[in-house]
Amino acid sequence: MKPKLKVFGVTGWKNNGKTTMVVRLVEELTSRGYKIATVKHAHHDFDIDHENTDSWRHRKSGAQEVAVVSSRRFALIHENKTEEETPLSRILELLSPCDLVIVEGYKRDNHDKLEVRHTGGKVGEPLNKSDPHIVAIASDMPVEEKHLPVFNINDVQAIADFIVDHMKLEQKQEA
Repeated sequence: MKPKLKVFGVTGWKNNGKTTMVVRLVEELTSRGYKIATVKHAHHDFDIDHENTDSWRHRKSGAQEVAVVSSRRFALIHENKTEEETPLSRILELLSPCDLVIVEGYKRDNHDKLEVRHTGGKVGEPLNKSDPHIVAIASDMPVEEKHLPVFNINDVQAIADFIVDHMKLEQKQEA
């Protein structure tokens, strides 16, 4: 049986720097020797397969799944034609073992999360008010919440330290 993966999320309103935070955390944590996987939730139709490629033609002909494989990487494209959106738990089952999975989006899922707030991003009700799984906030503006750890959005080392401690990751020798 595959060991359960540790999952930590990065969430926030649109244009608040979630992707930038994920990228910076992956860079920081991998530089420390951790094996990291990521999952990005898209709220819209997206395509990683381009028109008239062989794999696109396979998919358009009716294949429910198409795997594109080379010596450097592989991708599995699964068509959800009649199914509901695939839950995060099912996606996690497909991932290889790693030290941590960083999930971007999935606001309503029940894993611990960092809420990102950035000047100029969409402003809405702070997500931590309705989500008990938000365990910290990263922001470049004043934050009223005093019951959660608050980090400067640019202090990625401190945020990574918090995640390592919070998720009880085994200490690694820096790469």
